[in-house]
Amino acid sequence: MPNLKNLKVRIASVKATQKITKAMQMVAASKLRRATEQVEASRPYAERMDRVLRSLASRVIVIDTTPKLLAGTGRDDVHLLIVATADRGLCGGFNTSIVRAAKRQIQVLVAQGKTVKVLCVGRKGRDQLRREYGHLIVETIEGLGRKRLAFSEAQQVGDRVIAMYEAGEFDVATMVYSQFKSAITQIVTLQQLVPFAAPDAANDQGEVTGGGAVYDYEPEEEAILADLLPRNISIQIFKGLLENAASEQGARMTAMDNATRNAGDMIGKLTLEYNRTRQAVITRELIEIISGAEAL
Repeated sequence: MPNLKNLKVRIASVKATQKITKAMQMVAASKLRRATEQVEASRPYAERMDRVLRSLASRVIVIDTTPKLLAGTGRDDVHLLIVATADRGLCGGFNTSIVRAAKRQIQVLVAQGKTVKVLCVGRKGRDQLRREYGHLIVETIEGLGRKRLAFSEAQQVGDRVIAMYEAGEFDVATMVYSQFKSAITQIVTLQQLVPFAAPDAANDQGEVTGGGAVYDYEPEEEAILADLLPRNISIQIFKGLLENAASEQGARMTAMDNATRNAGDMIGKLTLEYNRTRQAVITRELIEIISGAEAL
């Protein structure tokens, strides 16, 4: 028979845990609202920037003077994966789903004979990847957006990626992050950042021409692209990190809500067991008293 004191300790412990998970849920809900506002504000700009660059890139013929971020290195041998995760846990399967997608991509690239390098943005991604692919990790960037994610932080990541590209350390860069849909739905996304994925002119003709309109650019398209392509990398990284931040808070809020509910169910079961045990103890003591009285 369980000890009453142990049951009381367990009930008190679960109640204390329930208070913590409830508080974390409320904090995550508050942070989710702010993160969602940032995501909704950043999406139109990032999407419009991408459309403008696609329109410009479709008009450019790749020659020696074409910006390297558009033309590429001419090779497809070394791939850089930018794996964006969180620095903290207790957010359900948020980090695990991103790392799982990164592992699948690594396995596909390795099977094709490619060289893979990993740039981890977030401590949890590094902790999970280094067990199997620690030799592929070239750098880890932590502590981004501890209070509120700023564009300057994403720009630091973008500058690092551009510096590696200009040094010839990779040919293709892809970012792995979680796109925010709702508090219970996040979609793991792989987005190629380098070189810029120019559209097929035949498939993108309507967007490029603007329904028949013809545009003249001043200065030339190559000069505009040379200025906008490095900025676009930071913008797309910023958007991805904002999507990640909102997804993390949504996943944490959902996970803490489930933990709070589970704690409530456990408290109910332990309380029921405590009451039954207490009744059994009282019944046993009454039987002992009655038996002793009859023996006299």
